[in-house]
Amino acid sequence: MALFDPENSTAETITIIRSVRRRRTISARRRGAGIEIHLPAGMSAQEEAKWVERMTRRLRRKPAPGDDDLMRRSDVLSRRYFAGELIPASVRWSDQQSSRWGSCTVDTGAIRLSSRMREFPAWVIDYVLVHEIAHLRYRSHGQRFWSLVARYPLAERARGYLIAKGGDTETD
Repeated sequence: MALFDPENSTAETITIIRSVRRRRTISARRRGAGIEIHLPAGMSAQEEAKWVERMTRRLRRKPAPGDDDLMRRSDVLSRRYFAGELIPASVRWSDQQSSRWGSCTVDTGAIRLSSRMREFPAWVIDYVLVHEIAHLRYRSHGQRFWSLVARYPLAERARGYLIAKGGDTETD
C-alpha cells in the first residue's frame, strides 16, 4: 500500500509492507525517493498509523547523504588512509547498482555507490568508499589491493555487515 503524505513538501511516497512472518519488529528505510515501512500483518490500523508517523519522522530527521557528502567523505578518507594520494574525480549515489555495493571507473576516477546503502551505518559506507578509492591504485583484487583496504580499521567488520545485508562483499 502506497500513501501520499501531504505534510511532506517533497511529496515522497510511503509504502507499507505487511508480513505474516513478522511478529513484533517494525523497520523503515528510504527506497529511492520514498520511504518503505515493514510491519507485522496482524497490526491494527491504529497501531499502523502510530508506527508510520513515528518511523517517517525518524527517517526525515536524518536526511539521506547526498553526492556532495560522499565527495567530502571520500576526501577525508583519502587523506586519512592514503595520504591524499588517491583522490576520486567524482563520487555519487547510483540507483543502477543492484548487484554491487559500489564501482570505480579507474580511467575517469568516477566512483558510484549503490543507493541501497543510503541508510547503512557511516562506517560501512566508509569501508565501501575506501575499497573503491583503493581501485584508483590497483584495478584487481590482488594482495596489494587488499593491503591498502586493510588500512581501514573496521574493514573486516564492514565486510561482515555487507555479507549479512546482501550476501556478498564484492563492490566491483
